[in-house]
Amino acid sequence: MTATVLPAVTQATQGAVDRVIAAAQTMPGSPFKRVSAGGDPPTLKMTAGRIHVADQPPESGMPFEQVLVERRLAALEAESRTAPDPTTAHQYSAHSFGAQFIEVLWDPGIARLRVSRSLTVIDAGKIINRRTGRNQILGAVVMGIGMALFEETIYDSRNAKPLNNNFADYIVSTNADIPDLDCILVEYPDLHLNEYGARGIGEIGLAGLASALTMAIYYATGVRVRKLPVRVEELMAEQRNSIA
Repeated sequence: MTATVLPAVTQATQGAVDRVIAAAQTMPGSPFKRVSAGGDPPTLKMTAGRIHVADQPPESGMPFEQVLVERRLAALEAESRTAPDPTTAHQYSAHSFGAQFIEVLWDPGIARLRVSRSLTVIDAGKIINRRTGRNQILGAVVMGIGMALFEETIYDSRNAKPLNNNFADYIVSTNADIPDLDCILVEYPDLHLNEYGARGIGEIGLAGLASALTMAIYYATGVRVRKLPVRVEELMAEQRNSIA
């Protein structure tokens, strides 16, 4: 949502700024009346809430609230709606990318399988808020561990109703199941999508986690897992069969 809403927010903000500048030029006794607001770059601009000539410091200008008072305006608003440009949308990918690295510990003597370390590397363009972005990724990793090792809906074969439709019977990851998690955000801005260079994160931290985990289990046990969730008893049975 952040990545797709940003263009509309940016355009609406610029529209509001343009309206304030126009109001500043038309107010009685305006010092900007003879200054052109257009052009590229514009001759007038707003910085730190003040309208000023572009080649002069903001302190030389006028606060926008004074413009509203002089024009007897309660507020100035602008709206914007954006969508992908159909002429260029097919030229660039707007997808985010990631890689998952998982380490597992396997002890067949006590039938113990644990995830010991996890590293996720994500290329999602510019991260607007690193804390919430990182939390989003690590939360998805926790979901992926649950998907791979614990979560399964069991249905009654007589009526197709779920039997474990509550948190007492449906197993999810807990703090005891989650190892040290780390996340690297590459932060390579993608300016084709928006001027901030941000792409979507969503559930990208979940994609690939289960497959990375089962690959780690294969290297630890020699057993290829074809069905989720991974069952320790099935791993041990496969190992016994391979030895036999």
